[in-house]
Amino acid sequence: MTQNIQENDVSPRLDRADTRVRHDAGISGAMRGFVDQVRSGDLGMLPVVVGLLLISVVFSTLNPIFLAPNNLVNLLFDAAAVGLLALGVVCVLLLGEIDLSIGSMSGLASAMTGVLWVNSGVPLPVTIVAVMFTGALVGLLFGFLRNQFEMPSFVATLAGLLALLGLQLYILGPTGSINMPFTSPLVRFGQIMIMPAWISYSVAVIPGILIVLGKMRTNQQRSAANLSASPMSVAVVKAAFLTIALVFVVFYLEQGRGVPWMFGIFVLFVVILNYALTRTQWGRSMFAVGGNAEAARRSGINVKRIRLSAFVVCSTFAALGGVFAAARLASASQQAGTGDVNLNAIAAAVIGGTSLFGGRGSAWSALLGVLVIMAISNGLTLLNLSSSLRYMITGAVLAIAVIVDSLARRSRASHGRA
Repeated sequence: MTQNIQENDVSPRLDRADTRVRHDAGISGAMRGFVDQVRSGDLGMLPVVVGLLLISVVFSTLNPIFLAPNNLVNLLFDAAAVGLLALGVVCVLLLGEIDLSIGSMSGLASAMTGVLWVNSGVPLPVTIVAVMFTGALVGLLFGFLRNQFEMPSFVATLAGLLALLGLQLYILGPTGSINMPFTSPLVRFGQIMIMPAWISYSVAVIPGILIVLGKMRTNQQRSAANLSASPMSVAVVKAAFLTIALVFVVFYLEQGRGVPWMFGIFVLFVVILNYALTRTQWGRSMFAVGGNAEAARRSGINVKRIRLSAFVVCSTFAALGGVFAAARLASASQQAGTGDVNLNAIAAAVIGGTSLFGGRGSAWSALLGVLVIMAISNGLTLLNLSSSLRYMITGAVLAIAVIVDSLARRSRASHGRA
């Protein structure tokens, strides 16, 4: 009888302990985990989100037109081409490499689009495939030089920058520019094509649904393996906040022209690359090689193949970005891919949270980073400030991003030793 009393006395305490564990794994536990993560130096995308909010507040205060729906729509149109270049840069930065030729590759792709499609009459789909294939070949060359001769990617891609720029000038010929028909599907895609409202709202709801379904699937798998499943509250709250934010953004843009197809395709590529980096063996190998190439090699990862694939993906995205730029400008010229294109693409990836030291970053960093870059450019243009000031401000933002990354890296290292 005494034993039964003791068992009955222990059972409620165990239930209360289990309840506390589940509570800690809920929303409050997630908040404490987030705070601990930030304290350890793993800032994630927090700095760029805060920076984007500050930029919006400052520019909207100086000029209310900045947050006007149609101005934001134009900003999204402009962000798509540079965003594709930044998306490719993320891949090489994850390995601790660099590609300085992305601007010239996009300029060459723009010139090829004009020469093949406008001048030679090659069908547009065939032209786009040929341009992307050319980009892949250029990436193969850079990867080969890096793997076979141990040529630093800085030097290899700098040489590629000059060679591709020369090839761009050569194929454009003495005229130096090719205008594209304003009524063509490509130009309409780059300037006026807008997603129907029902598609925009549907896309805005999908991420929240996927978060909840993914959590449910994870809990089912853990239950099947006789492991404790964390509560759904965190996933539901996260999905609700994300859905509300995305639906509001779509609603606000619909007060103007709506969401551009051009930007929607760019986001689709972000989702695809994010899945490849987080859910495939190739993606896990990318992070492993970027973190420690020698350790990755000893664990059986083909480091040279991973490095080669990163350069191929980067140059292919740069080529597609050149097609998007040609669609946006309705022309291919000697100025395409020059100027601040390289700066903006690389800065977008770094500002978005991809580390220059390799091993840290995500596809979403390209999206957030290019929004920051385009917001600065758009806001300064509305204020009628010179491009020289835009260069200085963008450079300062890039320097701050690198400093934050270095400090966070140092904090993670000291936290790991502790």
